[in-house]
Amino acid sequence: MMLIIITCVIFLDQLTKYLALKFLELNTPVSLIKNFLYLTLVHNRGAAFGLFKNQLLIFVLISIFAIVLILFYLKAKKNSLLSRLAFSMILGGAIGNLIDRLRFGYVIDFLDFRVWPVFNLADSAITIAALFLTWELLLKKNVT
Repeated sequence: MMLIIITCVIFLDQLTKYLALKFLELNTPVSLIKNFLYLTLVHNRGAAFGLFKNQLLIFVLISIFAIVLILFYLKAKKNSLLSRLAFSMILGGAIGNLIDRLRFGYVIDFLDFRVWPVFNLADSAITIAALFLTWELLLKKNVT
């Protein structure tokens, strides 16, 4: 099941980035829901929120290191279903963004809510997974 989740995150991430590249012009917003959701093609050469721009080699190495650690974690199989689901989503997102960095030298971002930096589906999967892990951690803390 984890392989299906990883594959779906990577596929949907890369498909939406392909469509963004095909139909959007760089830095030109397209309104989907006025004053709420825009599609804005951005080339993100940094980390989250565009921090640490133009550090491609460092980002590639960190991504590979994180991917290897998550693979070891998932292989252990003694973890909860929720944590395996979350780490599968993080793995898929990390691979999706790594593909961009290796192909283009930057990450394709296009989801623009105007109150947050522009992001993509890989970023969304990673963020949702982090919320799952936080929830699980809080539940365990309250149980013990």
